Amino acid sequence: MNKKLHFLLFIAIFSSQFIFSQVEIITKLPDSTTYWKKENKIGFDISQVAFLNWNAGGVNTVSGLLKGKFTRIYEKETVKWHNELLFKYGINKQDGVKVRKTDDALALNSTFGFRRDTISNWFYSAKFNFSTQFTNGYLYPNTERAISKSFAPAYVFLGAGSEYIDKERKFNLYLSPITMKTTFVLDQRLANEGAFGVTKATYDPITGEITSKGDKIRMELGALFTAYHKDEIFTNMYLENRLALYSDYINNFGNIDVNWQLQLDLVVNKYVNANIGTHIIYDDDIKAKDEVDGVQVTLGPRIQLKQILGIGLTYTF
Repeated sequence: MNKKLHFLLFIAIFSSQFIFSQVEIITKLPDSTTYWKKENKIGFDISQVAFLNWNAGGVNTVSGLLKGKFTRIYEKETVKWHNELLFKYGINKQDGVKVRKTDDALALNSTFGFRRDTISNWFYSAKFNFSTQFTNGYLYPNTERAISKSFAPAYVFLGAGSEYIDKERKFNLYLSPITMKTTFVLDQRLANEGAFGVTKATYDPITGEITSKGDKIRMELGALFTAYHKDEIFTNMYLENRLALYSDYINNFGNIDVNWQLQLDLVVNKYVNANIGTHIIYDDDIKAKDEVDGVQVTLGPRIQLKQILGIGLTYTF
């Protein structure tokens, strides 16, 4: 009788341990299979100046900037896939002047990499970048003739190389000896003008009619270098630095396209922040334009500079 009782007791204890272990495995399984990290951030900056009987004079002005950043990161042992969608769109309204655009950008960045072990910071990576704008751009005050449009231009970078990632220092360095750069100018008028480096149209010297339309696509093969760093330089003050350098092997090798963004974020609280930023672009294929006596004149390549100062709300979810 005692042997039977001991046997039944043994079976009961074994069964309970087996059931508990199964429950533990089932409850831990979902956490162990979640390798995605995501962050959605939307912000709105606004500035306004108003005057009433102001002796020094001035113009009433209101400006707004809507911006967003959405990231999706897959990370498992030796594999990492980083995806980022960025957009900005800003407008300005002054008394007596129509609404003007102050900022306009849409970008998608994706980098897939793998490393030999979980210790190394070096990844074999493939990178895809796409950028364009939402609406037409004008050489103000002329709003009849656009100097840029959506997908005119649009840029696609696709290449492979090596990437160094330091998660603790929030530092990324990417080197690619083989990167294809494709420039799209999908507006035929701008393509005919040879805007943004595409081959322009050819014309009959007598009649002035187009004999060959301008190309809407330009392809280049070159080397790409990018760097990213974000650091908390003081309490609640974050400095973000993005740099991209590209040089084409075939057309004027050694001439470097520069795209450099520098932004300082001052965090007041979870929802309110201020930011100061600069954006510098130099591309030998992008010619500056000016207006002389109502006629648009194409100049040579110039350094493009944009400076931003904003205070607004940010919501992260």
